[in-house]
Amino acid sequence: MLSKLASLEERYEELGNLIGDPEVMADLPLWQQYVKSHADLTGVVNVYREYMKINREMQEAKALLAEDADAEMREMAQLELEELAPKKDELEQRLKLLLLPKDPNDDKNVIVEVRAGTGGEEAGLFAADLFRMYSRYAERQGWHTEVLDNNPTDIGGFKEIIFLINGKGAYSRLKFESGVHRVQRIPSTESGGRIHTSAATVAVLPEAEEVDLDIDPNDLRIDVFCASGHGGQSVNTTQSAVRITHLPSGIVVSMQDEKSQHKNKDKAMKVLMARLLDRAEEERQQKMSTTRKSMVGSGDRSERIRTYNFPQNRVTDHRVGLTLHRLDTVLLGDLDEIIDTLVTTDQAERLKQDN
Repeated sequence: MLSKLASLEERYEELGNLIGDPEVMADLPLWQQYVKSHADLTGVVNVYREYMKINREMQEAKALLAEDADAEMREMAQLELEELAPKKDELEQRLKLLLLPKDPNDDKNVIVEVRAGTGGEEAGLFAADLFRMYSRYAERQGWHTEVLDNNPTDIGGFKEIIFLINGKGAYSRLKFESGVHRVQRIPSTESGGRIHTSAATVAVLPEAEEVDLDIDPNDLRIDVFCASGHGGQSVNTTQSAVRITHLPSGIVVSMQDEKSQHKNKDKAMKVLMARLLDRAEEERQQKMSTTRKSMVGSGDRSERIRTYNFPQNRVTDHRVGLTLHRLDTVLLGDLDEIIDTLVTTDQAERLKQDN
């Protein structure tokens, strides 16, 4: 590990020199590439340098203990060793985590798709709750949320809503939200006070960039049609709605949220590219013989990853056995404790595989 870290530090120094080179600065794309690589290494190099500093201090304290020093000096050296040892262990653990292979999508924006599953109108209301929860979490992070498409219900829920969250590291924080979310609560229409269970599915896809995918225009069929509202009534008479079909994969994306055909086409392409990138990533993982759960289930309540229990103000993530009795604040976007637990659990699992 230390030899690898030493070579990373060497590369960090080299990149620092290249960034200041006038010839490199004249080539803007190359300069930006070097600046990004330098920034990516800053964290691990700083921790490595702190680790090496503590290592040197421990060696000096051990050398003092080995000498014929007076009792007071030996006591001071012993105390210093006892103080430095846990710091060294902590930094070593941090370095192991920093050296884990990074998900290339971690820094990307995300496209989130929330669909009502089992439970009828109540599932649609829950889908709306999840959309608000993620929007508020994004707001807390200083990220921007943009609705790409939605299919509302008559009572304020969503059959489906697709939205973009724009912010550095959005995928790294939200990628574990994919799966089936279950809700238990008493609907406002329930006169007997019985708790109903319903579900919604969430898919979190990294936003694809043009460099990620090479899509042949001949593989796309683009249809335009008039947008429609509830019950199929026409909401405008112009053909602004767009449906894009990727013929090789059979993936179909429709957009009618905007009045502009051009804007709907742009949004549909964003979602299509994200779904194609996700499919390519899934195929890559399967080739590596790594298990990867489907991100969008059937919406059946038995395929749950998390349960939101309103009567008990409780949320439980079943993958990590985490239960919090503050559902109210979670729905207001206070997701960090859940997400941090999922991230650290994933890191621990990957560390086990690495060892």
